[in-house]
Amino acid sequence: MTEISVSLDLEPDELYRRYLKRCNQHRFGELSEFVADEVQLNGETITVETYGKRLHALVEAFPDYSWQLHHLAVDPPWLAVHLLDRGTHHGPFHGVPATGRTVTTQEFAFYRIAAGKISEVWVTGDDLSTFAQLGWTPGEISQ
Repeated sequence: MTEISVSLDLEPDELYRRYLKRCNQHRFGELSEFVADEVQLNGETITVETYGKRLHALVEAFPDYSWQLHHLAVDPPWLAVHLLDRGTHHGPFHGVPATGRTVTTQEFAFYRIAAGKISEVWVTGDDLSTFAQLGWTPGEISQ
């Protein structure tokens, strides 16, 4: 079965809100509605399928992971977002075995919209805070 990639005719903020809703539903195999077939992620070109798999890997470690939007700024073609991420650690995460602890972390990202889809993402989160909440220090973390 061939998947057809369709571009939505949405304002950038509405596109992002729908994309975030899909992510919070953990429907990462259905992101092509919002994400270009090839997307730049922190300078690396990947497919939308790989993009979805990376998000899926996160929810394998934190099955209830969610992103809560706190701020959204639009300066076409760019979107800037501030998110509060939350999840309970039930699987390995960068070498840290499951702890059962719930973590919250700040995330900041820029998204570039081209042809009605997310085509470039620059994202960073407060990883040190996440590891600290899991009870691990930088010297104990593996890549």
